[in-house]
Amino acid sequence: MTRAMTITEKILAEHAGLESVKPNDLITAKVDITLANDITGPVAIKEFRKTGAEKVFDKERVVFVPDHFVPNKDIKSAEQAKNLRDFSKEQNLKNYFEVGRMGIEHTLLPDMGIVGSGDLIIGADSHTCTYGALGAFSTGVGSTDLACAMATGETWFMVPETIKVEFNGELNKWVSAKDLILFLIGQIGVDGALYQALEIGGSTIENLPMDGRFTICNMAIEAGAKNGIIVPDKITEDFVKNRCQRPYKFYKSDENAEYAKVLKYDVSEIEPQVAFPHLPENTKPISQVGEIKIDQAIIGSCTNGRLSDLKVTAEILEGRKIHDDVRLIVFPGTQEIYLEAIEAGYIQTIVRAGGAVSTPTCGPCLGGHMGILAKGERAISTTNRNFVGRMGDVESEVYLSSPAIAAASAVLGKISSPEKLSER
Repeated sequence: MTRAMTITEKILAEHAGLESVKPNDLITAKVDITLANDITGPVAIKEFRKTGAEKVFDKERVVFVPDHFVPNKDIKSAEQAKNLRDFSKEQNLKNYFEVGRMGIEHTLLPDMGIVGSGDLIIGADSHTCTYGALGAFSTGVGSTDLACAMATGETWFMVPETIKVEFNGELNKWVSAKDLILFLIGQIGVDGALYQALEIGGSTIENLPMDGRFTICNMAIEAGAKNGIIVPDKITEDFVKNRCQRPYKFYKSDENAEYAKVLKYDVSEIEPQVAFPHLPENTKPISQVGEIKIDQAIIGSCTNGRLSDLKVTAEILEGRKIHDDVRLIVFPGTQEIYLEAIEAGYIQTIVRAGGAVSTPTCGPCLGGHMGILAKGERAISTTNRNFVGRMGDVESEVYLSSPAIAAASAVLGKISSPEKLSER
């Protein structure tokens, strides 16, 4: 009799051609998509050449998105992007996305239907785990592992144990998916799910739109997880059915599947969260933040650059001005989201308030460009990491939050809840 399995185990078993797998099994599995960007791609291409392979395993399944140092900030970054461009032309890749037509990779791929439910996806970027929101097994790998998969269409895994997390109840005002994942990381720590799958569910998640699900799975890696995953449902179906470029498949965990542990949280007890420097686990509820002045606010990235994020930002900024001492920089996740935000009037509201809006790029998130912090500066950011020097000087500080907290903080000049705006 086949053992009961979790959704993660079922996807891995299917792609390995096995009836079942269990935690700690070593398997070789076929991949549906390989992904790299302008930082990791050139390394993968170099290693691909070393394999002796002349062609990638499938020109429709090898994806390159220049998004980290683009639009190019210097000669070296221009050369890296050119490396991707030239290789993509040589291999006649279907999914290479040039500046002006690209987006932040982990927002672009699901929106374009390149990744889908039931897929096995690897990317040379740690936040590849984002696509678990679709009910896919999706994880980050090194550029060398990616190069081998580009050549063979396969890679190896050790099957992870699974931690089941249930969020139940109705969210409080201004509490979002970003607050849930920050809360969870604060509870279990940055190594609390080390090489384990985080299976996120519960009544709160069942009612959560796709944007929020992407945010949660995006930050699974910040708890050390191998992957984050949400069992697909009607909300998932509505997202993928007219979008996915290939057949997709819904998996769900067996009722008697084994979990390393089960964590349950009542979301009515969760406030908006802020992660203090220099780890995502250093979370505090907004009521305990205190007086922390900021120099910069960043709203966007692969974590919170979707239309709903820009909507809440615009709603808070409507009729208000950014604090004189603060720079607000906003990064839509894709060009399409950018256009939708313009049509909805969100971008106009942000600009009128004194915010700067950029074409999609990962630049500020990794301290690459377009938002680097100087020594002693503080930023509130909707990105996913706040390590030492993450966004600039090693003596700068990054605080992580939801778009609602970041927008209100940009107006008030200090880390604050939108509720404080009425007291101004």
